Amino acid sequence: MQPILEVKGLNKIFKVKSNKLLEKAKALQALSNISLSVFPGETLGVIGESGCGKSTLGKVIMGIEAPTSGSIEFEGNDILSTTKAEKRQLLKDIQIVFQDPYSSLNPRKTIEYLIAEPMVIHNIGTPESRREKVTELLELVGLSRYQAKRFPHEFSGGQRQRVNIARALALSPKLIVCDEPVSALDVSIQSQVLNLFNDLQKNLNLTYIFISHDLSVVKYISDRIAIMYLGNIVEVGTAEEIYKAPKHPYTNALFNAIPPESPLENAEVELLKGEVPSPFNKPVGCPFSTRCPKVQPCCSQGDIPFVDVSPTHQVACVLY
Repeated sequence: MQPILEVKGLNKIFKVKSNKLLEKAKALQALSNISLSVFPGETLGVIGESGCGKSTLGKVIMGIEAPTSGSIEFEGNDILSTTKAEKRQLLKDIQIVFQDPYSSLNPRKTIEYLIAEPMVIHNIGTPESRREKVTELLELVGLSRYQAKRFPHEFSGGQRQRVNIARALALSPKLIVCDEPVSALDVSIQSQVLNLFNDLQKNLNLTYIFISHDLSVVKYISDRIAIMYLGNIVEVGTAEEIYKAPKHPYTNALFNAIPPESPLENAEVELLKGEVPSPFNKPVGCPFSTRCPKVQPCCSQGDIPFVDVSPTHQVACVLY
């Protein structure tokens, strides 16, 4: 099967101005040589600590941020080398659901306006057909057609996120980037929204990139999982492989940080020591080498290539 999205050698460097007079701007490398594939109909989960580059990856794929180097191919077309008109047409098939369900909605516009806006921008349909589409989308995400004339502040957090999902579906996309879409919601509402994502995927044949720092959420919804640390992907595999047999020391550290299910459980775990290195001064070689309990001398002597531990499981670690 050919991937619907393929990212190769993606780098993103931000220039951060100094607050000191005459001091040069510093380079912050948010993404380092990211390569991954997403296949039609699957959910690729992306896990990592805050600041590891997860959201930046989603924004670069969406075209919100321009990459410093690398390529992004969607259905065989290189998005970065196309004309502005071609890029606009390609990105119509890639939509995003943001983390904060309130700040991503214009509080001065009605729900009907917000959901129909992408269709207006792309000149799709007539005003009447767009109203019908809005009604259809509201009912699809579990809301009522009678709520179309309301404003965002009249909805709960879970309802607002359903509005965001309806807006993302307005252009009938093939790929949706979900940037921590349930992290701002109550736990009881999270499960409802996650089930909605699953139902929509089955009914509309959608493909997801699901970004989160919540291990249980990603395990529930993902087919494959990519582990990120300090702008690098360090391990990729199926959800079952990653959770049952994690290979990279950082992946093991993430799982060790999960609280035990029972308060009577007294399992000894080895927690990480030290702080995450500054992205302005990243370690040479493996980005995890300064905190890894199994570090080797060769870990800091150059880029660490991915190794196949199974046909569907790759890890960037010198231990394999």
